[in-house]
Amino acid sequence: MHEEIRFAREEDCERMLELVRELANYEKAPQEVTVTLQHFKETGFGENPIWKAFVATLNDEIVGFALYYVRYSTWKGARLYLEDFIVTENMRGKGLGKKLFERVLKQAKADNYQGVVWQVLDWNQPGINFYNKYNASFDGGWLNASLSAEQLAKYV
Repeated sequence: MHEEIRFAREEDCERMLELVRELANYEKAPQEVTVTLQHFKETGFGENPIWKAFVATLNDEIVGFALYYVRYSTWKGARLYLEDFIVTENMRGKGLGKKLFERVLKQAKADNYQGVVWQVLDWNQPGINFYNKYNASFDGGWLNASLSAEQLAKYV
């Protein structure tokens, strides 16, 4: 078995979106995945890429990924925002997630970010347990807010 953690490439996007859908199913929100493959590719590998990712492969098959971008806090400075971190269900508990997560941490340090931030659902106890191994801090009292493209169209 050959494991590898590497930067994502454009040709990885289709498989990455399959894993996004797997994550959405796990998080009980499959209907929320509306991004197209074309948009996903353009925003990661187009003229002005806004995200980067690492993929975890086993025998050249992508079995996990961690997608991130820069988040700026006026209180803390530039921090790496981990948008998605997934290892396919049949590969969980085998150490690959640890390797992938630690690769993200290494990148944050190498790029001189002021920290790493992410979200985890309050009912995702396996995820919370994983992050507790790193002594992660969990913020209470914050609510997520968003506007969809359809909602934006009503106001601008």
